[in-house]
Amino acid sequence: MAFDAQLRRARRSAFRRVWLFSLLLGLPALIFLSIFLYQRQISAGAAVLIASLLLLYLVIVASSLVEGLARPIQTLSNVISSLREGDYSFRARGASSPDALGELAAEINSLANLIQKQRVRSLEATALLARILEVMHAPLFAFDRDRLLQLVNNAGLQLLDLPYSRCLGRSARELGLESLLDSRDQAIHVFPGKPTRWLLRKAAFRQEGVPHTLLLLTDVSLPLQEEEQVAWKRLVRVLGHELSNSLAPIKSIAGSLLMRVDALSGDQADLHDFRRGLGVVESRADSLHRFVQSYRLLAQLPPPKLRPVAIAPLIERVVLLEQRLGVQLDPGPAATLNADPDQLEQMFINLLTNAVDASLANGSEPVRATWDRTGSNLSVVIEDRGMGIANTDNLFVPFYTTKPAGSGVGLALAQQIARAHGGEIQLANREDGSGARATVSLPVLQ
Repeated sequence: MAFDAQLRRARRSAFRRVWLFSLLLGLPALIFLSIFLYQRQISAGAAVLIASLLLLYLVIVASSLVEGLARPIQTLSNVISSLREGDYSFRARGASSPDALGELAAEINSLANLIQKQRVRSLEATALLARILEVMHAPLFAFDRDRLLQLVNNAGLQLLDLPYSRCLGRSARELGLESLLDSRDQAIHVFPGKPTRWLLRKAAFRQEGVPHTLLLLTDVSLPLQEEEQVAWKRLVRVLGHELSNSLAPIKSIAGSLLMRVDALSGDQADLHDFRRGLGVVESRADSLHRFVQSYRLLAQLPPPKLRPVAIAPLIERVVLLEQRLGVQLDPGPAATLNADPDQLEQMFINLLTNAVDASLANGSEPVRATWDRTGSNLSVVIEDRGMGIANTDNLFVPFYTTKPAGSGVGLALAQQIARAHGGEIQLANREDGSGARATVSLPVLQ
């Protein structure tokens, strides 16, 4: 508003100068006319007539000057004012004139076209950026120097589990993101109570001269787990190869010595101890060989041979195999998977065996199995009434087990089978009492 008032005052001042300069052009004629009238070289009536004609002439000249100079300048100022206010539809007239005003009008029109194109590009870039942020699966946050949230995408809202209106303008501490701002770039971050591991990327930028901090989170849980599995497989292959090469001759030598003991003479007590010791060596070597072979199965799981598999009969077969404890089967909707039935059976057998073991250890409570379909995903749930899960961080780590006679292979193998089929296994404690719940998510064929 102040600029518009200043512009109006400038226009009035320009018009006054045009009129003033026009009147000054006739000032010498008025002076000479006054001298002639004073020397009585001209009559008073003629002087009045001449003065009137002169004034009329000056008015016409001044009006022409105002129309020819001031009005085009006023038009140009209006065009510039509209550009300043964001209206790029106005253009100056007279741009084709070969004079200075025409050149000025042409330059202003060129400037308006350039600004309009830049404005359109800016709007398109802003719309594209908004669309990219909308479809991004990686959470993105932007904080100002006061650590107040200024920008967040849909993935960020889902991570915070808050609506947009309750996020924007709130501090990082209120949103639980203060640790992200204090962390270094490319740090791995885990939110409390969530298993997902995020890779943090930080960048600084300025908006209207004010420094801001951009945070981008990338889910690296699956890549890290895949790298861990590759490392475990390499370790298992190396250990399995070395142990198998050592255990086979130990078992063979112990067996050969055991057969030669009966042909020896001597104290029977010593022979008995010798025979028992060789038997223990042979038995432990055989047990260790089987133990190593179970780990080698984890490292040498073949790719699944996919074909259409109905989920209902597959789960029913797995339930019938478990005879130690009754399993409550609640059938779900019909669904067909594109899977390897042998590998899926092994996966569900491992999960059901763990559930039955947990329930038996806690008083033989029943185990429940069911499934449900949501869109293109099938969720198979196996629930037990055991003691629950004490350590959820190492559940799928090979060699890790909480069972006295466990090998630490079952869950790792089950997770590997699920991921080979494009699915995932999640284990959590039950909210409705003691026990755990295993949820297997698999893509549905139809």
